[in-house]
Amino acid sequence: MRAAVLTEFGAPLAVREVPDPVAEGGEVAVEVLATCVPPYAEDVFGGRRNYPLEPPVIPGVGGVGRVVHVGPDATRLRVGDLVWCDCTVRARDDALTPDIALQGWSSRGEGGARLARHLHDGSFAERMRVPTENVHVLPPDTPLDATHWSSLGVYVIPYGGLLAGRLEAGETLLVGGATGNLGSAAVATALAMGAARVVAPGRNRAALDLLADRFGDRVRPVELTGDETVDRAAMTAAASGPIDMVLDLLPPSAPASAARTVAMTVREYGRVVLMGGVGMLGGEDLSLPYPWLMRNSVTVRGQWMYPRSANAAMIRLIASGTLDVTRDRFTTFPLAATNTAIHHAAAHPGPYDRTVLVPSA
Repeated sequence: MRAAVLTEFGAPLAVREVPDPVAEGGEVAVEVLATCVPPYAEDVFGGRRNYPLEPPVIPGVGGVGRVVHVGPDATRLRVGDLVWCDCTVRARDDALTPDIALQGWSSRGEGGARLARHLHDGSFAERMRVPTENVHVLPPDTPLDATHWSSLGVYVIPYGGLLAGRLEAGETLLVGGATGNLGSAAVATALAMGAARVVAPGRNRAALDLLADRFGDRVRPVELTGDETVDRAAMTAAASGPIDMVLDLLPPSAPASAARTVAMTVREYGRVVLMGGVGMLGGEDLSLPYPWLMRNSVTVRGQWMYPRSANAAMIRLIASGTLDVTRDRFTTFPLAATNTAIHHAAAHPGPYDRTVLVPSA
């Protein structure tokens, strides 16, 4: 089969012939039909994000495909099924604190690194090997094609944060980084879950206008100035009432002060969920005032990715049309143009822009 291989950081990916993956017990082999290219992929492959990938590796974060082989322990999956392949792999030998790796992308700690060495390769290939529990059947009668379904990998990440913060219908959410790729996905997902309104701060006026045009009065855009006091007051005013939850998805390039500004808009007894990259490239650490946290009984928690059950729930949201992915802008590239796709994704990181690799085309 053909695959796009990261041979070393800083070098273009090499599209070449590699052996077909062999799925064993507890695994499934899938023909990859579509996979989203993250806007920050260029930074990962260039070594600027210091991801613990070990070249040579076939990268890629999940995708949509057709099952070509199932192991003996699969009881529902069938060859030919259209499936979503979740990249979030969890070790099977510790249910309480499982080691985690993002197949073909990243890992956490030594245990995660061991997982990543076993399930080394991702979805930038004609075929991939996936743990059985990470393969989710898509509705057979869906009008959506594989390209549309590939956007599930973008939406399910902030969905994990919204679940962690226990967002309820009728609540007000504020999204830090709302004009970015993941932040805008959080806005759409929260509204699909029944949020009454979403406060969307950002510096990009055109992106803020896009959110307002797409969702109407339920989205409250706020153009930021960089002054913590002024921006916090503007976000609080835009909410027209208490902000029940804050979801931070700011990128590594954002200063800690930006994350602090959005976090401290939350109401007394409110919840703050941190999912962004602030501090990952160094710089000031996030500093939330102890008295403010304690006296306002604010809950702050981190969330990396999402629980396995989120995949099935997200499939239902998309299949029902409650979360409409057909309005996203999709640009597709064949496997031979992987490096072009990576550059395109970096140049189009905004709301609802999807760069999709179609390896089997």
